[in-house]
Amino acid sequence: MGVNELSAVLWRERELLELLTFKLEEEQLLLTAGKSRWIEHATREVEQVLERLRAAGLERTVEVAVVAEEWGTEGETPLRELVDHAPDGPWADIFTSHLRAMTELTRQIKQLRDENEQFLRAAARSTQETLATVNTDPATYDATGSGRSTSTSSHLFDGRL
Repeated sequence: MGVNELSAVLWRERELLELLTFKLEEEQLLLTAGKSRWIEHATREVEQVLERLRAAGLERTVEVAVVAEEWGTEGETPLRELVDHAPDGPWADIFTSHLRAMTELTRQIKQLRDENEQFLRAAARSTQETLATVNTDPATYDATGSGRSTSTSSHLFDGRL
């Protein structure tokens, strides 16, 4: 374990953030195209990526603690502060690059999440408005094909009750 492992974990986490960005954009395309039948699948895929991100976050926490100990700082040091304690060499630049990329991806994800939430709210509002205008009085058709309301009164069939 050490800095190489931490860098590998950060790469995996970045890839997952990129995948989440893709899945949210995919969900947005479905929402804007009105393809609501696939939203459940897209949402499930987003949730799966989020689960993988949680696991990667735990792995990162463990690796940061190991590197923090190697570099002589506290084990619970956030990655941003760990960069400040990096020894001379390329690691400070590598971890700074990871942080910048992950911060930008997180910003994009937040923006997509907010936009998708607005689309979902608009779709829900539209559905509610449509349902409010639906006639709840069911009609049946007679022999001529004309619609008529059903009644609870008795009907004669074949001349008898």
